[in-house]
Amino acid sequence: IMAINQAICNSFKVEILKGLHNFTATTGNTFKLALYDNEATLSKSTTAFQQTDEVAASGTYAEGGGTLTSVTPTLSSDTAVCDFSPDLSFTSATISAQAAVIYNSSTVSGLTTNAAVCVLDFGAVKSSTAGTFTITFPAAEATAAIIRIA
Repeated sequence: IMAINQAICNSFKVEILKGLHNFTATTGNTFKLALYDNEATLSKSTTAFQQTDEVAASGTYAEGGGTLTSVTPTLSSDTAVCDFSPDLSFTSATISAQAAVIYNSSTVSGLTTNAAVCVLDFGAVKSSTAGTFTITFPAAEATAAIIRIA
């Protein structure tokens, strides 16, 4: 039975109030996105990047995933939004993934190593065969941004 539940991680909610994550472009922390197969157990209780059930390295996808490029957070209506641009692509890759975890790979005092930010459930297994596997981020607006605080 699949146990993947899309969510902003509970640990992240506390950590942002402690000022432990910085999404500012170029001067902030480094965030990564790791891909997981449909056997993964991921939810709001996920606290850190884990290797268990991560998809195998293939093409430009390496263990631990890919580095995201942060866009400095802004306000959309009354909602703080975070975006990553450009979208993240892994080329020449044979991948079958149902989920992803965005996590903070920077060393930050007081922060769990590789602290989880959110779990993304693709709703079904998405695949590429010796091709490009792309994570497309939604618009950075109040109703759609990948990370938002209302």
